[in-house]
Amino acid sequence: KTSEDHLKIHKMRKKVLRKQVRAQHTLMRHEGIECISHATQSLVIANAGLGNGMSRNQLLRIVEEYGLVETLLMPPNKPYSFVKYGTTEEAKKAFDALNGKEVTLDDFGQNIVLYINFVEKVLWQNAVPTSLPPGLTVIEKIISSEEERRMLESIDWIGDEDTQNVQKTLKHRRVKHFGYEFCYDNNNVDKDKPLPGGLPEICDLFLEECLKQGYIKHKPDQLTVNQYEPGQGIPPHIDTHSAFEDEIISLSLGAEIVMDFKHPDGHTVAIMLPRCSLLVMAGESRYLWTHGITPRKYDVIQASELGQKVGTITADVGDLTLNRRETRTSFTFRKVRRSPCNCIYPSVCDSQKGQQSQVQPSFPHNEMEASKLEQEYVHKVYEEIATHFSSTRHSPWPRIVEFLSLLPKGSIVADVGCGNGKYLGINKDLYMVGCDRSKNLVDICGEKNFQAFVCDALSVPIRSGSCDACISIAVIHHFSTAERRLATIRELARLLRPGGMALIYVWAMEQEYKNQKSKYLKEKNGSKDKEEEINTGMAQRPRLSDQMPHSSSQGSACSDRLFNDSKDEGCDAKPVADSRLPVHTNRTSFHSQDLLVPWHLKGGTKKKGESVDTVSFPAGSKESQELSPVFHRYYHVFSEGELEAACRSLDCVRVQNSYYDQGNWCVVLEKL
Repeated sequence: KTSEDHLKIHKMRKKVLRKQVRAQHTLMRHEGIECISHATQSLVIANAGLGNGMSRNQLLRIVEEYGLVETLLMPPNKPYSFVKYGTTEEAKKAFDALNGKEVTLDDFGQNIVLYINFVEKVLWQNAVPTSLPPGLTVIEKIISSEEERRMLESIDWIGDEDTQNVQKTLKHRRVKHFGYEFCYDNNNVDKDKPLPGGLPEICDLFLEECLKQGYIKHKPDQLTVNQYEPGQGIPPHIDTHSAFEDEIISLSLGAEIVMDFKHPDGHTVAIMLPRCSLLVMAGESRYLWTHGITPRKYDVIQASELGQKVGTITADVGDLTLNRRETRTSFTFRKVRRSPCNCIYPSVCDSQKGQQSQVQPSFPHNEMEASKLEQEYVHKVYEEIATHFSSTRHSPWPRIVEFLSLLPKGSIVADVGCGNGKYLGINKDLYMVGCDRSKNLVDICGEKNFQAFVCDALSVPIRSGSCDACISIAVIHHFSTAERRLATIRELARLLRPGGMALIYVWAMEQEYKNQKSKYLKEKNGSKDKEEEINTGMAQRPRLSDQMPHSSSQGSACSDRLFNDSKDEGCDAKPVADSRLPVHTNRTSFHSQDLLVPWHLKGGTKKKGESVDTVSFPAGSKESQELSPVFHRYYHVFSEGELEAACRSLDCVRVQNSYYDQGNWCVVLEKL
C-alpha cells in the first residue's frame, strides 16, 4: 500500500474512534448505558435500531456471520440495538469486523455506518403487557378476501365525483362520505342534509351481519371511507360526541396497520388492526380515548407470528421488528345522533361543556362560602347516593385493619366519618362508635347493629379525652379550606386521652409515587362497582366513579405553603382569576388540588325509603346515562407533606408515623 492509502486508513480509524466515543457519551447521557473498554459477550450497535430503519431480520443476518447470537434486543424507536454472543471471542470478532462498517438498509435503500461498543450487561425492562381500552373490541377475519375485493372495488377514487357522496383529498389521506358529509371545519355533520343515495348497497349485508352478531345495536347511517398510502395517517382525535351515537365501527381493508389510543392521563396503547378485521369502539374507548394513525412508512410490531395478530403492541425488546405499510382503506360506520349527548364524560363532550361551566361552583373565599359549598357538594350528595355508595363499600383496607387490631382489648374508639360502618365491626374486642354527617349512611350502620349517630366532624358530641383511639378515613379532604381541615384534626385530638392514637387517611395529589401507579390509576378495566370504590376501599367517602377531565391548574392557593408560618394563620392567598372548580377525569392523575369528582348513580339504584324496580343496562350505554344522574362531590387532594405539616402545627399531638398507602397520605398521631 502507498503512503496515501495508509493515510486514508489512519483517518478512517480516527473517525470511527471519534464516532465510537460519541456513541458512548450519547448512550450514557440519554439512556444511562455505560460502555466499557474490555471485551465481553455483549455489544451495543449504534445506528442499527428500529428508530433509524433497521429491521430485526437484516440485523440478525449481519451479526450471525460472526457467531451464535444468544439475544438480540431492539428497543422501540431507538437508533441502537444490543446483541449477546455465546462467547467473548465471537463478540470480539464482530466488534472488529463491524465497527465503521457501512451497510445499506433493506427497506429504505439508505446507507448507514455501524459503531460498536462493549457493554457489561444488557438490562432492559420490558413494558408490562397492556390491555385494550375499555369498550374496545377487534374482530379478526370478519370478511373473506372475496368480500374485501368487492368492497374495495365499490369505491371509485378515479372517476368523476359522484353526486351521491362527497370526495375530498386531505393532507394525509383521501376521503369519501356516504349518507351524511362530515364537515372538517366544525367536526360535525349537517343532520338536515343527508347525501342522496345513502350507504353503498354492498355494505348492507355486512351491517346486517354485524347487527346479528351483536357487534352493533343500531344500523349506521353514515360511512366515511379513508384511503391511506404508506406515510399517511390521521391525527389523534375523539369523534364528536354530538355528531354520532356510542358505537363506531371501522373495517380495515387492503393492509394491516397500527392504531394508537391515548387516555387523558397520557397512557397510550398501540393496537394492531389486521387486514379484514373490524374495530368496535364503544363506551370509554369511544368517548374518552383519542385514536389516530401516526403518518409513517413502517410500523413497529411484534416479530413473532402470534404478535402480528390482533392485540396491543407490547414493547418486548426481544420481539420487535419493522413492518412496511401498504395502501390501506378503512370503512368507518357511524350512527348520526339525533339528540344531545348525555354521556358520563362531560369535560370532553361538546353537548355538555356549556352546561358544565354554568353549574360549576367557585373556590370558597370565606367561611360562609366554604360551608355552603360543602353543604351542596358533600352533604347533600351523600344523602342522595348513600344506598349506592354503601353497596360499593365492603373491603376493609389492610393497614387500617392492622391499626385497629393492635389496639388493646377494651379500647374505646371513635370512627369520625364512619360512612356505612365498614370498620365498626372489624375488632370485636373494641368498643367502637361511629358518626357521620349523612343520616342515610348512619341509618345503614343501624341496620347492621352498629352504634352510630349523626354529627359534623368539626363538632363531635363526645366528651374530651374519652377515646383511646380515633380513625378518620377519607373525610378531611371534603373540607374546602385549610382552616376547616385543621379544625377537624384538632377535634380528633380533643377526643383522645393522653397517649391515645389517631389514624388519618386523605386522598393524595400524587397518584403515581416512587414510579408506582396507585390502584386507582391502574384499575381502568375493573367492573363498574370496582371503579366506584374509593381507591383504598375506605368507608367514609367515595372516590371517583365516572369522572371527567379538566385541565385547569387552579386550586387551593395556600396548599404549597400550608401551615408554614404558624398554626393559627389561615389561607389568604387568592385563587387564580378563573376560580371555578374543575371536574376531574376518571382514572387520571390530578391537575388541581381542589376539584369536583362525579358520582354516577346507577340506574335502578333506589334512595332509602323508595321502591324502584331494578333495571340493568351496560355501563356507559345511552339507557344507562339517561337513568343515571351524575352528582359532583368536592375534594381537596393533599400534596406530599401537607397532611403531616398540618398535624405538626398542633402542639397537643405528636406525629408517630406517616406513610403513603395506595394513593392516600396517611398519618398516625399520638395525643401528648
